[in-house]
Amino acid sequence: MKRANEEYGECRFCNIINSKEPDYKVFENDISLAFLDKRPLFIGHTLLVPKKHIETLYDMPNEIIGGLFSDVKFVAKGVELAMHADGTFIAINNRVSQSVPHLHVHIVPRKYNERLKGFFWPRTEYKNENEAIKVMDSIKKELALLKKQE
Repeated sequence: MKRANEEYGECRFCNIINSKEPDYKVFENDISLAFLDKRPLFIGHTLLVPKKHIETLYDMPNEIIGGLFSDVKFVAKGVELAMHADGTFIAINNRVSQSVPHLHVHIVPRKYNERLKGFFWPRTEYKNENEAIKVMDSIKKELALLKKQE
């Protein structure tokens, strides 16, 4: 059986981590990088990835799980505040529906009145680069405020 990277070629998220592809980065530390999803479920939809290439949750070394999920918790709170959301949807796909073969955590801002059902949510796009930058800056601002409160 082919490994995902052999089948799909060079990892897009590794390229983002290594600054070979553009991104709208909202958070970075030694363990993780978080950036806006290019085809968000809702504006502010953020992906958090481990900086080390890891394909699935099952492949993740135990010594970084805690740090990665601390980062998920931190970024999710910032996304929620920046997007004035009522909460967040946080999800990981393992192989099935994993569009890039690199572990990534979806952090999706949610509101009570969305009326979405199930997992068949339409993807959207940012209207333009200015909108994406505004969202990125808003999330970064909230994360900086949260960091000061720690």
